[in-house]
Amino acid sequence: MHELSIVMSIVETAEEKVKENHAHSVEEIDLVIGDLAGIDSEALDFAWDSAVKNTVLQKAKRNIIHVPAKAKCLECDCEFEIKDQFDACPLCGEPLLQIIQGKELQIKSMIIN
Repeated sequence: MHELSIVMSIVETAEEKVKENHAHSVEEIDLVIGDLAGIDSEALDFAWDSAVKNTVLQKAKRNIIHVPAKAKCLECDCEFEIKDQFDACPLCGEPLLQIIQGKELQIKSMIIN
């Protein structure tokens, strides 16, 4: 379950930011997660509950911003939403695509106090 290591990394980043700003905790955190980031929502929730205990994120409100996956066809330049990275272009059927969004996994913002 790599979600636990991801949450541990988020906790580490949050603790560094709190320390840098001479604060005490994080009040709210916004996470951007793309549909192709390989994150299982249930596993993330489970890992979050375990990993944030007794940390600066323990009482933080967590907001998840989901980013739909989009691709661009390398043959006809059509841009479209995809469910899987192996989807074909709906316009020409070409299987070679450039993923243009949906793999994001980042902290967008934190409110610290």
